[in-house]
Amino acid sequence: MSLFQMFARHCRVFGSHCASDGFEKQCGFPDADSHITTKESSGQWLKRPDVLAQALKGLGVALSLFVVSPAMPQSANGDIHVGRFSQGSLSSWSSRSFNGETKYEFVKDPDLGSTVLAATADAGASGRYRKIKIDLTKTPFMNWSWKVTQIFPDVDENVKSGDDFPARIYVVIERGLLGTRSLALNYVWASRHRVGSEWPSPYTTQVLLMATDSGTQGLGSWVRHKRNLREDLKGAFREDITEIDAVAIMTDADDHKGRAQTYYGDIWFSAE
Repeated sequence: MSLFQMFARHCRVFGSHCASDGFEKQCGFPDADSHITTKESSGQWLKRPDVLAQALKGLGVALSLFVVSPAMPQSANGDIHVGRFSQGSLSSWSSRSFNGETKYEFVKDPDLGSTVLAATADAGASGRYRKIKIDLTKTPFMNWSWKVTQIFPDVDENVKSGDDFPARIYVVIERGLLGTRSLALNYVWASRHRVGSEWPSPYTTQVLLMATDSGTQGLGSWVRHKRNLREDLKGAFREDITEIDAVAIMTDADDHKGRAQTYYGDIWFSAE
């Protein structure tokens, strides 16, 4: 499950349900924060390429409606903060639904002692995305952390029926009319693929998946990542991509009708 051409089949685009043939309706952006609550934790875009690619196809259409782009969230040291979940805010983030809903809420993680974004999918899939341009010549490193509590050991991640992952972070490169030639790299916590594995989405070759974590190793613990995104994109698509247009997260379990719970920490880009 993955971005710009991905929302066609399973998503609600801007609040309206898309037909299975890929036609979509537009009716404005939902307020991502309206779905978020804050509570104590007990201890927990996007999907299919046709979903994400379509979403980001949809994203490309929708973003053209914006008159002013949001200011770049740059810190004093030059870092670009995309997701400040520790501050309990999803401002500038929008939502995309595919098949059912993943519940996103802010919780206080007992291990970190700080606020994180918890995602719970119960046979459903929806994601959160942020439209933001990142100059990879200046800040090529993508930083994030997540804590996964369970995997899907019986799924075949190479086929559509097994395209479920407890944790995903996407980056999207918007191209073509309405984003029809957009590309997406999807970092995932894989259930079966080994760490370092790369494979195309079963929905479209415009989306590549990369396993940064796998199986039970690190399960239930916070895992931190710093990836040279520019180099990863070069390896994935055989070209030097110097700018991305969106970042998305998703926890999904709709294809195999399972359940997943994952926690996401802050997401930012840095020069080193």
